[in-house]
Amino acid sequence: MITTSKPAEKAVIIGLISSDQNEKLTMEYLDELEFLTQTSGAKIVNRFVQRLNLPHPSTFVGKGKINEIKQYIQDNQVDLAVFDDDLNPTQIRNVERILCCKILDRSNLILDIFASRARTAHSKVQVELAQYQYLLPRLTRMWTHLERQKGGIGMRGPGETQIETDRRIIGQKISSLKAKLAKIDRQKAAQRNNRGAMVRVALVGYTNVGKSTLMNLLAKADVFAENKLFATLDTTVRKVVVKHLPFLMSDTVGFIRKLPHQLIESFKSTLDEVREADVLVHVIDVSHDAFEDQFSTVNETLNEILDQPKPTILVFNKIDNFDAEKKEVLLGIIENWKSKKSHKSVFISAVKKQNIDQLKEFIYEKVKTIHVKRFPYNSTYFDY
Repeated sequence: MITTSKPAEKAVIIGLISSDQNEKLTMEYLDELEFLTQTSGAKIVNRFVQRLNLPHPSTFVGKGKINEIKQYIQDNQVDLAVFDDDLNPTQIRNVERILCCKILDRSNLILDIFASRARTAHSKVQVELAQYQYLLPRLTRMWTHLERQKGGIGMRGPGETQIETDRRIIGQKISSLKAKLAKIDRQKAAQRNNRGAMVRVALVGYTNVGKSTLMNLLAKADVFAENKLFATLDTTVRKVVVKHLPFLMSDTVGFIRKLPHQLIESFKSTLDEVREADVLVHVIDVSHDAFEDQFSTVNETLNEILDQPKPTILVFNKIDNFDAEKKEVLLGIIENWKSKKSHKSVFISAVKKQNIDQLKEFIYEKVKTIHVKRFPYNSTYFDY
């Protein structure tokens, strides 16, 4: 039997250069949106950018630009239009009517990727909750018939409209998912308590910087790693031993700019591994043009979820992406970050296994300091 794979959907991406977002930043966001769209399985065929102080209240972009996009979509049989910012219900309804194709905004796209990546019961509940929270304020444009999911005589009150029914059913679903998530969170907390007093190290960083690859290398684990955004959603914890010193290492979900607030709320429990860690290993893709912005995004998120700073090692990954012509650039970056001395930093390639011994030594020193305070009776076991 011959099977044919379904061709990838053709997509265009759309962004604004506004008073709050200059051209350089807009292009960085659109590059990221393009990667997100490709991760979801679509093929980018064009991007559209317009200068507007504020998004148009009805169509996000202006009348001329939306008609230009419409003509391109018709001429090239485009299936999908992806907007770099969130659209309100009015904008979604108007844009769908004009473009006559599937419309997604950045949050919707990220939620879709998370849904496809979720593997465990924990992450599936988190993503489903975020999806319903995203859907609830946008019901005004939809004819969902959600009452069919509930069924039963007498479940619809007299005079109750379709949208009121849908809102009520979604509200009940959100409450149910929150209760289910709370139960899973209690189970996760019990698991963390059962690990005892072992020192905990958490890998943190922007999405697609190589955390899972590094986890596999250090812990000899089998965490799924791929050159796509959000390849890992579920926190993985493994025991690692360096120079006879055991500790626990966790690989956490990656961060991203403009992350939907629904996901931040839903995934707070996942970040408990970060909150309870003794040491953070902040992994950075040093070969990315916007790595300093990514570094700042992660730090801002960490500042929000942590009560106080934790001992941190900065790991600048993917130095193998610098060819001979770019070595001087890499050396300049190394010199700049070494001079800051805010945290210990090491430049590595997890794929090529470059400078991994130096990273292990840094982690060992941090873990040992905490370990001997926690277990003073066996501190003589280690060489000083």
